[in-house]
Amino acid sequence: MKISIIQSELSWENKKENFSHFEKLILNYPLSTDLFILPEMFSTGFSMNAKELADSENEIASNWLQQLAIEKKCAITGSVMVSEGGKYYNRLIWADPEQLLVYDKRHLFSYAKEDETFTSGTQKLLITYRNWKILPLICYDLRFPVWSRRTEECNYDLLLYVANWPEKRILAWKTLLPARAIENQSYVAGVNRIGNDGKNIYHSGDSAVYNFRGELISTANSHLPALETIELNLQEQNDFRKQFAFFNDRDQFEIK
Repeated sequence: MKISIIQSELSWENKKENFSHFEKLILNYPLSTDLFILPEMFSTGFSMNAKELADSENEIASNWLQQLAIEKKCAITGSVMVSEGGKYYNRLIWADPEQLLVYDKRHLFSYAKEDETFTSGTQKLLITYRNWKILPLICYDLRFPVWSRRTEECNYDLLLYVANWPEKRILAWKTLLPARAIENQSYVAGVNRIGNDGKNIYHSGDSAVYNFRGELISTANSHLPALETIELNLQEQNDFRKQFAFFNDRDQFEIK
């Protein structure tokens, strides 16, 4: 599978400009890919202004993403703010030519009062796509390894994180992404934005893809926009898991 990570600045609370920006990047991209990955809240930046900016029932972003996915014959994913049933969600949307799926961010960033605006999700989303099992998560979820853990019920091949992760805490991002890859013997992709947001919080990007050994296999630079395609090999990962069958010795647990 080929995945393409899009590291970019975001125009603060300007959906029209962000949609236009990413549409041009995706439609003009000359290489073939199976999946484009956009940052967290790619249409607005990490804003708490959900009352003014949230999509109603995620129609706008969903339609836009799926139209692009159909045209490019691939999948596209990223998160946006959504209004549904009188509540707001930081919602990841997965769009490919055959399906639209959603995941609501489980761990809300209380330090920035995200939990005062948005409602926490309760269910993981395990996607089957082109013979791969993919688990997409959002930003702060990275700090909680139990939620990210590969289990018998959620046995994935690729773990994704879309993020607005500030530079001042980037050491955690750079440390936890390979940790998730090592402990789950899984490919892990983390896509982060760059630049200042509307609260003058700076993001250095540092988007990255790690293999099942925890080795860095992407080359996106800090601070700069990037659109990079990385090819993943499922057979190599399966062979590694068979050779080092650590999964068989895992702890059993339930999430409540």
